[in-house]
Amino acid sequence: MQELIIGIVSSLLAGGITVAAGWLGLAWPRRVLVRGLSKLTGVGVERSYAKQSAANSDLAADLRGARWIKVLTGRGNELTRDSFQVVWQGGNPVLEHVHVLLPDPDDPGGWLATRVREVQRADPAFGEELLADQLRANIRYLDAVSGRDAKVEVRLFDAPHTYRVILTDRLAYFTPYQPGIHARNSPCLVFRSGSAMYDHLLRSFDVMWQQSVSGRPDERSV
Repeated sequence: MQELIIGIVSSLLAGGITVAAGWLGLAWPRRVLVRGLSKLTGVGVERSYAKQSAANSDLAADLRGARWIKVLTGRGNELTRDSFQVVWQGGNPVLEHVHVLLPDPDDPGGWLATRVREVQRADPAFGEELLADQLRANIRYLDAVSGRDAKVEVRLFDAPHTYRVILTDRLAYFTPYQPGIHARNSPCLVFRSGSAMYDHLLRSFDVMWQQSVSGRPDERSV
């Protein structure tokens, strides 16, 4: 009974504060609320964003002090943008390694084509060859980065493209891909280290990393 009352009160408070924050145009009340409810429920959510693209500035700040970084993504465009430049330009003196998992553009399992069909519901011009070409360009970009920095390694995976995750030693940025929506417009949740979801995402990444192949052009044709 006590848990039910707490849940009802929490929901009412969440609704009231969220509405008030929306009226005032403030982001910090939402963050305080999310963290409070996360601690109350044990979920481990640190922050939430209505769209993945809205998380980019906070992501850049978190990458700046990360001890290690692990990325699994469906296309990799974000890796070439401002949020990751602090990583590629050597602006983080404590960084130990960066592991990046990208889909195999040769698509042996057909997962790339499946994701393309999902996105084409909202963007009919989004074609399979377009996605494969973008992947190849991003792999070449990262190969140039890794050629200058031995801490950076890229591998290719052959698995369903259902989410993006960017892990550091402190946080996990998790974007579950929505059918018919580009990833940048999908919601993004941030889980803190030590939470059940963070541990699950880290374990999933490590398993896929061990089963994946090198993404370097001299070791695999891309």
